[in-house]
Amino acid sequence: MKYQTYLLFGPPGSGKGTQGKTLGTIPRFFHCACGDVFRSIDTRTQVGRAFLEYSSKGQLVPDEITVQLWKARIDAAVDGHEFKPDIDTLVLDGIPRNVGQAKIMDELIDVQKVFHLSCPDRTALYARLKKRALKDNRLDDANEDVIKRRLSVYENESKPVLSYYGKDRITCIDATEPPAKVLLHILEQVNDGANGQHEPAAI
Repeated sequence: MKYQTYLLFGPPGSGKGTQGKTLGTIPRFFHCACGDVFRSIDTRTQVGRAFLEYSSKGQLVPDEITVQLWKARIDAAVDGHEFKPDIDTLVLDGIPRNVGQAKIMDELIDVQKVFHLSCPDRTALYARLKKRALKDNRLDDANEDVIKRRLSVYENESKPVLSYYGKDRITCIDATEPPAKVLLHILEQVNDGANGQHEPAAI
C-alpha cells in the first residue's frame, strides 16, 4: 500500500518546517520532517550504523540509506499508531531531497500534491535564513557563504525534483507571505482536491 502524500518543497528558509509542523497538528495529517528522521536515528541498527559511517567522515549519505532511515521512522509511526495510513495523509518536508530519492520513494508514496513554497526574492531569503540561524544560536549558519552554498545545493540537486513530479501536481505558493496566509493557501488547495488551480512552477 502506497501512502497518500503531500510534499512541502522549497529552498532553505522558505518555511517548509513551519508549515509541516502546523499541518501535523491537524487531525488526519501526519507530518514527518527529514531533519527529525536524522535526529532520531538508532545507531544500533544496521542502517543506523551505515548512516553513521558516512556522516562521521563528512561524506554524503547514499540515497538508499537516507530512504531506508525515513522508512524505518514511518514504519515505527505506523506500529505506534501515530500514523494511520488508511485514514491519514502523510506530509513530508526535506525528503525527497533529489531525483534519486524521489525515484526510490515512488514504490512507497503516492504524491497527491507538491506545495512549492516559492521565494524568488533572494534578499528576503538571505534575511530569513540569517534571522533563523541567530534565533537558533547556529552562528555558522548565519554566514553568507554558508547560505549561498545551501541555496546552490538546492538549485542544483533539489529543484529538479519539481520537474520529476510534473506541473500537474505542483501548486506554487508565495513563501514570503505571512505563515498563516501560506497555511490558508495550502488548506484551500487540500480542500479543492484535484480541482485546485495550479500555477506554473517558479522559483
